[in-house]
Amino acid sequence: MTAAGATAVCVLTPPGRGAVAVVGVAGPRAAEAVDACFLPASGVKVSDQPPGAIRLGRWLARDGEELIVVRRPPDAVEVHCHGGDAAVRGVVRALAAAGCVEAEPTPQASPPTAAAALAMLGQATTLRAAAVLWDQAEGALDRALRGVRDRLDRGECDAAGAALDRLLRHAPVGLHLVHPWRVVIAGSPNVGKSSLANALLGYERSVVFDQPGTTRDVVASRTAIDGWPVELSDTAGLRDATDAVEREGVSLAIERLRRADVVIELSEGPGEGGAGEGAWFDAGASGARRIAVASKCDTGPPLAAEDPRLATSARTGQGIDALLRAIAGVLPAAPPAGEGAPFEAAMVDRIDSARRRCGAGDPQGALRLLAPLID
Repeated sequence: MTAAGATAVCVLTPPGRGAVAVVGVAGPRAAEAVDACFLPASGVKVSDQPPGAIRLGRWLARDGEELIVVRRPPDAVEVHCHGGDAAVRGVVRALAAAGCVEAEPTPQASPPTAAAALAMLGQATTLRAAAVLWDQAEGALDRALRGVRDRLDRGECDAAGAALDRLLRHAPVGLHLVHPWRVVIAGSPNVGKSSLANALLGYERSVVFDQPGTTRDVVASRTAIDGWPVELSDTAGLRDATDAVEREGVSLAIERLRRADVVIELSEGPGEGGAGEGAWFDAGASGARRIAVASKCDTGPPLAAEDPRLATSARTGQGIDALLRAIAGVLPAAPPAGEGAPFEAAMVDRIDSARRRCGAGDPQGALRLLAPLID
């Protein structure tokens, strides 16, 4: 609670380390308080901006933290800063020094999907993922579902089904906003899997040694590719191992392949182009997107023109940027800004079931399925 006429500052996003946090300022001096701390890139003060204006700038100094402020009607401003307790507390302290009173956010009834997105926002580890979640927290998915409900109320099953199809197209991205895409590097022993993993990560995470079987376990690392969270796994060499420990490593590699979203099929090149490895990949990565890559391409003649593999060298960096672009290229596109995207498995299941009810000409059945996501 704050005194009448006071300007309050409070943290709107859940606690925890994430890509983005939101601090709210509300009251008659909200814009003035933010003006005391925020240096807009445009040079125009927040108090001179219209409601709804979004501005990029620096906090407290020209070399301070880069962040975004949004003016909200009638007397409120949101400060979007980097996630994490230290960054958030720094923003709150500066606003308190500018005359704001620290307060707890006033509980408000939010649509189920918006409340779930806000709760999940603190788990987002990249700005791109956080932006999609923030759209949902601002009501994008709720608005889309209410539009579907209106169509179903009018008996327009085809139009409602088309709208649900659009939401389902965004589901793969939605389900990976806080759960990373699983990218697995696999291939025969000693083809350079660990070296390639280190090159993609930009630091030495995997042990590299010129001897087959060096990697006996799965080495997984978190990173970001094209703004999306990714778990990159370096696996044991795929072969008919005789050593019990190595057999276990191969078994773990096959299991990781089965769960992969993207598999980098690595073979040494130029040479045989990965002959004999297809059976391993087919057994494990049948549902994954696959990228054929040749390693150690600085050590011999160039790949033949008809060779479909992407030429790389972890030692020189050849092809590493191209491989990162190739990985990004096989991931689904982000939904347009402000568009609804289901982001939990239970949501996707309900929307998919409702879509099938629309196809069966059962608007009431579809409405019953969607009701928990709207009411």
